[in-house]
Amino acid sequence: QVQLVESGGGLVQAGGSLRLSCAASGSIFRSNTIGWYRQAPGKQRELVATITVGGSTFYVDSVKGRFTISRDNTNNTVYLQMNSLKPEDTAVYYCNTRLLQAFGSWGQGTQVTVSS
Repeated sequence: QVQLVESGGGLVQAGGSLRLSCAASGSIFRSNTIGWYRQAPGKQRELVATITVGGSTFYVDSVKGRFTISRDNTNNTVYLQMNSLKPEDTAVYYCNTRLLQAFGSWGQGTQVTVSS
């Protein structure tokens, strides 16, 4: 059952920007911290950023200062604004909640490819 849907990925040159979107159901959006994760080829999925219901944010060091996570309460969407993209940012990006992650429930993700 689809709970969250990612979109906005694409191909961009190093130094460019992309804005990812995560559309969630209202109940999911109102009740859960939502995180962005990414998985590069040959690597484990890793947490990138999170945003709480109250709007508190967290970023891993590798994206701090370049990525911004935000939420739009009018349309139940979480965004990830990615600036100054690097080739090492290339990955499939997913959004998820802590509970769905624990159950192993993931969407299709959205591919981000950064060329050097």
